[in-house]
Order: sequence, then structure tokens, then C-alpha cells
Amino acid sequence: MNARPAPPTVPPPRFRRGPVIAGIAVAIALVLGGWGLWRGLAGGAGDDATPAQLRAQQRRIESLEQQVATLSRSDQISRDANRDLQATLSERDEEIAGLRADVAFYERFVGATAQRRGLSVHELTLQPQDEQAWHFTATLTQNLNRGAVNAGRLLVSVEGTEAGKLRRLAWSDLRQQPNAPGVPYSFKYFQQVEGDLLLPPGFKPVRVIARVVPQGGAAVEQSFPWAQAAAKEGAGEGADTH
Repeated sequence: MNARPAPPTVPPPRFRRGPVIAGIAVAIALVLGGWGLWRGLAGGAGDDATPAQLRAQQRRIESLEQQVATLSRSDQISRDANRDLQATLSERDEEIAGLRADVAFYERFVGATAQRRGLSVHELTLQPQDEQAWHFTATLTQNLNRGAVNAGRLLVSVEGTEAGKLRRLAWSDLRQQPNAPGVPYSFKYFQQVEGDLLLPPGFKPVRVIARVVPQGGAAVEQSFPWAQAAAKEGAGEGADTH
């Protein structure tokens, strides 16, 4: 027995351009018909064709040509709108995925069954501004003392190599300001703290260290591989705690 032919593939839903394309085809046919009619009248009547008849046919042809141009423009607008819509939907899908991940984290962190943890740096990410300047975002968390406000300052340092030698840049070095104060924070459960770093020319960073200094408490220091923190995905996982 012969194999049955495969069912036709159904294209994904898009803007319906069928009426627009059909309209273009009809308009083209009308233009061609009007042109043929005009040629027929002009040729059949010969010298008997009146100027008024010729002008009427010319106006009809111009009207049909304008309709074709309008329908073509309408089809192009539909194509552009469809492309923009697809791009917007893709961006919204990415935003929704990110929000769902955030909600899942918050539910695990503040839920009744969440593991109790003291003050810590949950995540640290880095975004380049230029060759030496970087912007960092640190997510501070704690759920050990529920409802209590945690306040203090965050200082960042960077370890790396310069001229083949190991070097650690302190917060004041990265800020290019002697005795630079740390970034203040105050939260109950979690907070994102941001700031900027400036690396000297020729310095190759290896890891970044976040030091959280709470008011009236012991400091907490955690380090993250620089390449991991600077990556778009997976930043902050597997941090080393001191």
C-alpha cells in the first residue's frame, strides 16, 4: 500500500495578511483591466474617442494605482508591527522567567520551612562600564532574626595580579578615595546594594571580596571568582565563605 501523504504543516499564528494581499491582487487586476479598457476604447474608437473619455480613463487608472500603493503600504506596516510584536513578546518572556526565579527564591527564603541563616552575601554580580570601571550589585540576606532590622556598611576589595605579582586592592583603592566609607545598607530580610569600582590599568582581577560590617556585630566576608561574578548567568553560585 502506498504511504498516505503527510498532513500539511500549519503555520504559526501571525497577523492575517491574506485580505491585504488579496486586495493588492484585485487592485492590480483592476489596473490592468482599466488599462486594457482604455486601450480598447482608444484603439476601437480611433479618432472618435473624445478627450473627456480619455481623461476619465486616466483618472480611473490613477485611482487604481493609488489603491495599490495604499494596500502595499498597509501590508508593509503589518509586517513591521508583527516583527515588533514578536520582539516584545520575547522580551516579556525573559522578564517573566526572571520574575518567577525571584519569586521562587523569596518563597524559599522567607517561607515557614526556610533554612535559618545569618547575615550573608547571597549573590554578587559585576557589569563593565569601560576598561577599568565596573558596577557591582550585591544581594545581602538574613532570616535568622525575623523582623529585626540589620544595618551596616558593605566594603568590596579585589585580588588579582599586576606586573606578575599578587595584589589586593582595598575599598579605598577601588574608590580612589582615602578612608572611603562603605555602601550603607538597612533591611529585614534582603537588600540589593550597588556601587562602582575602578581598577588600575594593567591590573588583572581574579576574585572579588565582599565584606559586610553590621552595626554592633561581627563582620562577614565572602569571596566570589571574578569571572563568575562578571558572567551574565550563574553569578554568585558557589561562593567561598571566610
